[in-house]
Amino acid sequence: MHTNRRDFLAGTAATAALIATPIRAAEAAPLSRLFDDLVQAQLHRNPEGATQLGLDTGANAGLRAKLSDQSAAAIAASKAETRAELAKLEGIDRRALSAAEAIDLDCVLYTRRSAVAVQAFDFGGASYGPSPYVVSQLSGAYQSVPDFLDTKHKIESKGDADAYLQRIQAFGRQIDDQTERMRHDAAAGIVPPDFILDLAIEQMGKTAVPAADALVVQSITRRAAAKGLGDEYGRQAAALYTAGVLPALERQLAYSRALRGKATHDAGVWKLPQGAAFYPVALKATTTASMSPEEVHRFGLDQAKALSARLDLELRKQGFTGGSVGERMAALYKNPDQLYPNTDAGKVQAIAYCNARLDAIRHKLPDVFERVPPYSFEVRRVPAQTEAGAAAAFSQSPAIDGSRPGLVYFNLKDSGDWPRFCLATTVYHEGLPGHQLEGGLALSNKELPLIRKINGFSGYGEGWALYAEQLADEIGMYDDDPLGRLGYLKFMLFRANRCVVDTGLHHFRWTREQAIQRFVEQEGETPGFAAREVERYSVNPGQACSYKLGHSVFADIRQRAKAKQGSRFDLKAYHSAVLRHGRVPLDVLRQIGNQWVAQL
Repeated sequence: MHTNRRDFLAGTAATAALIATPIRAAEAAPLSRLFDDLVQAQLHRNPEGATQLGLDTGANAGLRAKLSDQSAAAIAASKAETRAELAKLEGIDRRALSAAEAIDLDCVLYTRRSAVAVQAFDFGGASYGPSPYVVSQLSGAYQSVPDFLDTKHKIESKGDADAYLQRIQAFGRQIDDQTERMRHDAAAGIVPPDFILDLAIEQMGKTAVPAADALVVQSITRRAAAKGLGDEYGRQAAALYTAGVLPALERQLAYSRALRGKATHDAGVWKLPQGAAFYPVALKATTTASMSPEEVHRFGLDQAKALSARLDLELRKQGFTGGSVGERMAALYKNPDQLYPNTDAGKVQAIAYCNARLDAIRHKLPDVFERVPPYSFEVRRVPAQTEAGAAAAFSQSPAIDGSRPGLVYFNLKDSGDWPRFCLATTVYHEGLPGHQLEGGLALSNKELPLIRKINGFSGYGEGWALYAEQLADEIGMYDDDPLGRLGYLKFMLFRANRCVVDTGLHHFRWTREQAIQRFVEQEGETPGFAAREVERYSVNPGQACSYKLGHSVFADIRQRAKAKQGSRFDLKAYHSAVLRHGRVPLDVLRQIGNQWVAQL
């Protein structure tokens, strides 16, 4: 079902001359034209993505008034289009390509092969990756569209406001289409776990409110008035919401409550028809690593053992000697000196601290990177209406033209989940020098075709972000913050345990409670934080393994270069080598690393 590793690597043979040739020769016209066509098709399938990237302008200005079509007919058409795109990509004559163009082709091929493998399963949708459930606490128009319209859809003119109203109309249709997809999947035995439906129902209830309280209405009312467009847009938005969106939300809420009666408490996809086949496909699609669930589980156990020993040593240095590593970390979590008040004012303080850490590391980046992205970045709090089910922290890329900053979000539903010593390393992961640096460099890389800038790979992106946490320690960000170093090591251990827990849930049939207990006992996680993580993995099988698997590839390339060069090792050159080609699957990253090390 999924791409065979040997066949894939054979397809990347053109990378062998990577270091010996220029970064990019004159683009092969057929490949360039095909990439342009693929980008246009992708943007039209996903107008929300076009807006987020700032690409809903010019010939694509019409996309600003649209949301993606989630109907059964559109899903079938998208699958057919993906298969056709794959056939065109496989028809490209590789002999005419430079080494860099061959990497571009291999990366885009990987996305379409992976999509075809996932789409072979006629159920589910996507949030952080392939999901067996179209609507969950992390996915579904009910929770994504209000935030998207409020934070991504700009209102600078009458045309922008008119487009916003059209998107409100599309919002209701999208909800109904997803409800029908839920019915389709349930008929095939695809029902989310009871605890997932409970979270989704809670969030839907907060979204299904009268127009005066609805974010999508409040947002345009406030912003249109601020631009001198008057009150009429707010009234029109309220009427459209009341007529179309609220009834659709109420229908989805009613169906979700009815579906709850059919749900079981089993967390893993093993319980689903085709679940045992789906998990390895989802694992490969998200990690881009060619490892079996058993291999990933063993890797996680080995990494967790080594990292627990490192954390134990650092704890002892700080005078924490009594009890297991998990017990000592749990005690540190309860240290009042490390806790922000669980109030709106306390949460403002936490976000201010995070932005200060982002500013502090920003000034050190030129010391270790040859190029830094030209964008601005900031940290924000997850909106209160979605924090019950949202991930603990996540990142959103800036607009390509810099008109919107790169954003890092923290879920502060309970401030106790985020003691101060845990915040800094997450800022470095989600912000700088993590996702926002890596993604910003890709978006501003003039050597990459657009299709490479707007597509990513979780194994690469999350692996780099975890490496960024390590780099922050190495450049002195914890020299005056020893408890922050404990947070860094704790989160490194957390990513190793993710490999154990994800495969445990979906392959070894662990329960939700068993998975939560692993985090609590091993790392001292708060039960609430651990529960939200496990609930995330339950709807996004495989993705949680991306972090440590990707980190291991970046770390291995660097270690081999240092072993070969010794004191001549150049950290800036290493960073350029692994970042210069943008986001790539881990198998391609290994080839890039092998060639770079061989030429040292």
